[in-house]
Formats: sequence, C-alpha cells, structure tokens
Amino acid sequence: MSRRAKKKPPDSRRYDEKMTRAAVAARKVGQEPPRPGGREGAADWSSLGPKDWLLAAALVATVFLVYQPAWQGGFVWDDDAHVTRSELCSWQGLYRIWFAMGATAQYYPLLHSAFWLEHKLWGDTTLGYHLVNILLHATAALMVALVLRRLAVPGVFLAATIFALHPVQTESVAWITEQKNTLSAVFYLGAMLVYLRFDQTRKTSLYCWALALFLLAILSKTVTATLPGALLVVFWWQRGRLSWKKDILPLVPFFVLGTGGGMITAWWELKINNCIGPEFQFTLVERLLIAGRAIWFHLWKLCWPTKLTFIYPRWQIDSATWWQYLFPLGVMGLVAGCWSIRRRTRAPLAALLFFGGTLFPTLGFFNLYTFRYSLVANHYQYLASLGPLTLAAAGAALLFARWHPWPRRAGDALCLVLLATLAGLTWRQSQMYGDTETLYGKTIVENPDCWLAHYNLGVALARRGWVDAAIAHYQQALKSKPDFAEAHYNFGVALARRGRVDDAVAHFQQAVTIKPDFAEAHDHLGVALVRRGQVDDAIAHYQQALEIKPDYALAHDNLGVALAGRGQVDEAVTHYQKALEIKPDYALAHNNLGVVLVRRGQVDAAIAHYEQALKVKPDFADAHYNLGVALAQRGEVDAAIGHFQKVLAIKPDDAEAHYQLGVGLASRCRFAAAMFHYRKDLEIRPEHAEAHNNLAWLLATCPAGALRNGAEAIEHAQRAIQFLGDARPDILDTLAAAYAEARRFPEAVASAHKALELAREQNKPAVADILRARITLYETGKPLRNSPTSHGPALTRP
Repeated sequence: MSRRAKKKPPDSRRYDEKMTRAAVAARKVGQEPPRPGGREGAADWSSLGPKDWLLAAALVATVFLVYQPAWQGGFVWDDDAHVTRSELCSWQGLYRIWFAMGATAQYYPLLHSAFWLEHKLWGDTTLGYHLVNILLHATAALMVALVLRRLAVPGVFLAATIFALHPVQTESVAWITEQKNTLSAVFYLGAMLVYLRFDQTRKTSLYCWALALFLLAILSKTVTATLPGALLVVFWWQRGRLSWKKDILPLVPFFVLGTGGGMITAWWELKINNCIGPEFQFTLVERLLIAGRAIWFHLWKLCWPTKLTFIYPRWQIDSATWWQYLFPLGVMGLVAGCWSIRRRTRAPLAALLFFGGTLFPTLGFFNLYTFRYSLVANHYQYLASLGPLTLAAAGAALLFARWHPWPRRAGDALCLVLLATLAGLTWRQSQMYGDTETLYGKTIVENPDCWLAHYNLGVALARRGWVDAAIAHYQQALKSKPDFAEAHYNFGVALARRGRVDDAVAHFQQAVTIKPDFAEAHDHLGVALVRRGQVDDAIAHYQQALEIKPDYALAHDNLGVALAGRGQVDEAVTHYQKALEIKPDYALAHNNLGVVLVRRGQVDAAIAHYEQALKVKPDFADAHYNLGVALAQRGEVDAAIGHFQKVLAIKPDDAEAHYQLGVGLASRCRFAAAMFHYRKDLEIRPEHAEAHNNLAWLLATCPAGALRNGAEAIEHAQRAIQFLGDARPDILDTLAAAYAEARRFPEAVASAHKALELAREQNKPAVADILRARITLYETGKPLRNSPTSHGPALTRP
C-alpha cells in the first residue's frame, strides 16, 4: 500500500500550488499572474491594477489598428442576408426576427436583433458594423484573459494577445456576417467566467447569471452549446476527477439548453438551408474521415497560418483510400499520448478535448450549408482555438520562468516577434475583406478550382457592368461544377445583356432542367423567349414561375408585358395590379401599367401611375418619357417638354426623347431648339424617317430666315420618302414646301398635286383643302411660311 501511495499523482491542492508558483515566476517574464487574494483564482474587475488596465487598453488599440484595412470594407457574399433587410426594419420586423421562422438567414435572434439595432444607428454604412465586430473581438480577448486568470493559468496576457492577433481569426472579425462569432464569444466567455465563480462560491445568483449568459450565447450562435462540455473539461483538468453532484448535475440545464439550440440549428440547416443531396451524403466512416482530417487541418492552420483563404478546396472523401485513415488514427494516437502523460500533466489532453469538443458541431457529423463547397473554414475554430493557444502560451510562460535572466529576455523578445508576425499576417489577411472582387480574387489565387468563388466574382463583376469578365468566371464555375443551376442562370443573364439571346436561352433551359423549381430561371427564360418571338412559350414559363412562387412580382410584371404584346390588355392589367399588390413600390410595374392604361384611353389613370413610378425611382427615364407623351396627349405640352428634358439628362443618347422633345419645342415655336433635337435624333438614328420629315418641314417653312435652308430641306424630305415611300400625303406636302423654299416651284406644285391625289384617295378632305390652298400659293411663286396660327405637319404630328 505504501509503495502504491508513492506512485499516486499529486492531488489538486499540490497541483494548484505548483501552478501558482509557476505563475509567480511567470511575472518575471512579463506575464501577469493570477491574484487569488482571499479567494482561489479570483479574477474580478476590481482586482485589476493600473498595469492590467494599461495592458488591456494596449491590446484593444492594437486590435483596432491591426484590423484597420477592414474598417471600410464593403458587404461581401451573404452580408446582405444578415444585415437587416428593409422589410424587417420596423418593430414588426423585430418581432418577426424572434418568432417567424425563415425571416432571417439563420435562427440567431439575438444576433439579428443586434443587426436590427445597428441598422437603426447607421443603416447600410459598413464602418459601424466593422467597428462593432472589432470591439466585440477585443472584448472577447480581454475576457479570455479574465477566465485564464481565474483558472490560475500562466501566460494569461500572452494567450489573450495571441487569440486577439492570430490571422486565423480574421474571417470572424473582418466579415460582417461573422458577428455571430464575436457576439456569441462574449456571452460564452462571460457565462464561463461567472460559472467558474459560482463553482467556488455556490451562490444561486451567480448560477442564474451564468445560465442567462449561456442562453444569450446560444441565441447568438449555437456552436456555444459546447460550453457545458468545456466546463467539465476544465474541472477535470483542475481536479483530476469529476463529481456527479458538484460538477455534472449543475450543468444538466446547460446541456438541455445547448441540445435544444443545436436541434433547432440542425433542423434549420436541413429544412431551410436545404442541406440535402449528393454533397451531404456521407457514410459514418466517411464522416469519421472528415472529422479526423478537419482536426489536423485546423491545428495546422493555428501552428502555421499561411495560405489562409476564404474558401478552401473541398476534399474528396473516399473510404477506399487508405491514407485518409491516417488522419483519424493520428487523432486517436494524439489523444492516447496525452492520456498517457495525464499523471504528469493533464493540460495537453484538456486543451485537445476543448479543441475537439468545441469544433465538434463543424466536424462533419451534422450537415452544414457550407459543406456544398468546403468541409473546413477558418471561422469554425474561433472559440476552439483557445485550447491549443492557451496551452502554447502557458507552456512558453512556464518554460521562460525556469530560465536565467538573460535567456528569459530572449524569450520575451521571441514572444514579441511572434506577436508582431501574427499582427502583420492579420493586417494583410484583413485586406481581403475590402470588397467582393478582392475577396474572391484572392480566394481564386489559393483555390483556382473554387466554383463558388468564380461564380460569386462573376456576379459581382456583372453588377459593375463588366459583363465579359463575369462571363469568363461563370464559364470557370461551370467547368468545375457543370450542374450548378445558379451559374447557368447568371451566365444566361449575362449573355442576354450581350445580345446573345440563343445562347442565353440554352443556359436558362439548363438551369430549369437541373432545378425545375427555379422560379427566377423560368422568368428570365420567358424574357429571352419573348425576344426570340416565342411569346406563347414565354407565357408558359412565366406561369410556371408563378406556380412555384406566387408572390413573384417580377414574373407578374413580365407576364403582363407578354399579354399586352399579344393584345390581352385586360389580363395584362390584372397581372400588373397583382405585382403592385405584392410590391407597391415597384416602379417598373407602375410604368408598364400606365402604358396599357393609355392604350385603354385612361390617360389620367396612366399619368398617376407614371408619377408614382417616379416617386419611387426619380431617375426612371422610361417613366419620364411615357409621362411626357401622356401629358402631351392631354395638351400639357410645357410639362411634357420638361419630362423629355429629364429623360435626356439621364440618357443623353435617347433618340426617341430627342424626337419627342423636338416635336414639343416646335409646337411652342422654339424652332432652333426643335431643329437641334431632330438633328441629334438623326445622329443616333440616321434612318428615322419622321425626324427627317419634321426637320425638312422646319427648314422649309420656319419664320426665321436664318434657320431656313431649301436645299437641305429637300435632302431630308427625300430621305423621308426613301425610308417610308411616297404613299403619305404629309411627306409629299413636306417635299413640296422644301421645293418652294428652294424656289423650284414647278416641282413644288407637282409634289403638292400628288399629295392632293393621295388625300382624295385616302378620304382626307381636310388635308385636301389645305393642299389646294398651298398649290395656289406655289403657283403664284411664293414659299410656305409656318407660324403659330398656320397649319403644318410639325404642329400636328405626335
């Protein structure tokens, strides 16, 4: 018995005394030891001295400085799905965040409530979101220090600083979406800190506070559900054994809350994020292979943080490949090695258990949306990294404490070099998150076959108008993933913008073949088919889109356009109105409804819809144009002129607006300005016969002699006849006036007689009377002069 007693491992009291002595020694190498005072391992804010506060301030300032490149970073990837959308900005929206499943990208209601508040404060300005995320990360680092002080772990400040500056954390800090990591970490560490205090005092109030903070952590991100397991690891590390009554039983409510939160998230990933299909079909053996490889992957990135990227290559998991078994076997060997030295030190095994346990929700045993494109991600190990990082910092502090003064200073210098290196890597890494193009461009450098990066970069480039570059990336995405319906769809959209309608149709058809319930692809296929003249086929696809998605306002609007083009005006009106019921501020639908109302003779109602469209979208050129036409029909020419001018301010090369503005100005006797706009129209559309005709009329009949030019008038009149033929009396009338201005009266009389014959044949007695008077004028050798009281084509044509 006595021999066995000699082999007994040191009890927890002796171990704690050893750790305290080591911590005191660590003070000599710049590490801040715990201050137990009258309570073992106490770590209250009140126990912090001036040096502590100075170090804390320096740490926060350093974190903000290191992440400065991300301050002005824009929204990337799914940020717009997390930052509060317009329909959730109200108090009703806040209610939906908590109680309407599917209202947000994930059911993290506390996170989305924080986003809701931030949106109230600074809207879509990204600086505020980035600063909040950096502040939360810095706060989490300080709380790491407090937790480690309470646990009497040496190297407290070193561990907290490494956690704060390690580049593997950049994804969680610089990416707005990952505020769920930093926010949940603050609550997670707060709950741990309070629970550790409860473990010493057994005060009910502390227990309740810890449970409340844990609930807030789960409502921010459910990976924090691993906290009770982490606490058991900590207690085992401290005591060498676990007590059912003291250690396990109090944590049962924590396990229940964590399990509930995890089940909600697992259901969400399956039902809302649709995590089903070939990408998620792994056997149990394959999932074990994924877990083993992921553990080593994340450990390696902590030890050697180079070639960090946003999306890593997705591994090909094959249970028939022998070397893939080396990863889980290696993990088992590492665990066995740590277990074998537990009598000497439990710290390595505790760190490994904390690391693996906190990573567990992301190790492949549960399907995650991100598994579509990668089985690992840097942000997975935001909290889990605390295990290895703390072990490394504590080991360094213990090692340096044993050295003599001069070598110890060399150790301090090594720590400073390490922290400076980590800070530099993080500074560089955070530059990735400046904008979408940079993020995915750098991702492609490290992962050239990443179909998702190519696709998202293509979408970003298309939004900037760089369609050809976008097409190249869509092609790369489809090369790696030919069955990617969204890439086919966006490729089709880009091709349609380039006028390659047939190619666009082929890709839209591929998209709906791969994904038959892809409403947007059906809708855009319909638009492309309309451009090919296949209106009936287009209508069928619009209807299919609406069967899939009845509240799809764009499809209602496009179906209305197709029906209106086929003469089914009443049905078109119904669909436009449905689109506006779904989306009252839909400017395009207001405009299109106005167009068909004009066709039904409801000009006043049409004007109301054009005006509503312009309230929503003041720079909507088509609405300005159509409103101008409607006002001109109602006789409000001056107001119409104003809207045509606004069209040209938005679209200077809008030929039809130049033409209509010319008509309006001519009717107001502003002949020089009218002629200018007719000429601008003809620069853009040299074959526009009506503009040639109207310009010829002004050149021949304008009261201002300086503006008249008979030869040029003849040229434009003949061009009008060339494009429209000589079967219209008004065009022959213009030619006659041009001949008269050029003093070629016989030809003027001949042209006017021909116009008179056509007027008689076409039963236009009023026009015939005017032409007889003009023939008499030309026969006396006098040209025609236009005036506000005279009649001529420029005053009567639309």
